[in-house]
Formats: sequence, structure tokens, C-alpha cells
Amino acid sequence: MRRLALTALLACAASPAAAAFPCDELWGERNAIYKDAGYCFRTDRAIRAFGNAGCKYDDLADVPLSARQRADIADIQRQEREKGCPR
Repeated sequence: MRRLALTALLACAASPAAAAFPCDELWGERNAIYKDAGYCFRTDRAIRAFGNAGCKYDDLADVPLSARQRADIADIQRQEREKGCPR
């Protein structure tokens, strides 16, 4: 599912150069985890990339994530901070 979501994200990118930008890839990986867990996205960018079909949780705090998923998200967020990605 993550690969499919990341492919959708890259298809929404403005240009091939933008699609290859590490921040976009990290953003896609992080949000694919939330999508798989049933999060209902609010931003236009995320809705375009992932949609909200089948979503169940409007609040990130309510999304049931495993310890592994939480660790993956924390690692991705660390990488985003290191690369100076926009929030």
C-alpha cells in the first residue's frame, strides 16, 4: 500500500525534479503509514495523494499505531528535520 500511495504522491508532484526531492519522499512515506491506519487527511495535498476513502480517524491522536509504526514515523520526522523539510 505504501508504494501505491507514494506513486500517487509522486504523480501529483509539479515536476520530475520535485518528485525526486527527499522531503517529498519522506512526506509520502510518513503519510502512507497514517493512511494505512485509517487517518482522514485535511490538507489538499494529502487528500490528492492519498484520498480519504475508508478513513476512520479525524484526529491523529486517535489513530491506532503499533510501536513499530510510531518508531518509523519518529525516524521519518527526524530525517525531515535534518533535511530542513517544511512542516
